[in-house]
Amino acid sequence: MNTWLLAIAVLLTLGMPPCVWAAGRDSAVERLPGLSLATSVVTAVLLLTAQGFGRSSFADLGLVLAVLGPAGTLVFSHFLGGRSIEAPDAQTHGKP
Repeated sequence: MNTWLLAIAVLLTLGMPPCVWAAGRDSAVERLPGLSLATSVVTAVLLLTAQGFGRSSFADLGLVLAVLGPAGTLVFSHFLGGRSIEAPDAQTHGKP
């Protein structure tokens, strides 16, 4: 076991439980920061895995996740915000 793999073990042990706890909370708005933080932790894990095993494919996955993770969070928050604002209006427009 080299130091890269040890760093992965520490990051997964200490970094993921707060993400899982935050992602398992009450409403979707409160779960969003946990999801965003988990994306960052998994990105770091994939980049460390690429160094630990010497495979560039893990680095490619980590870099793609680093680019698409924040975009996915923004898309999710856009749909979440749109639904919570527009849902009551859509119900009232159908009824006189």
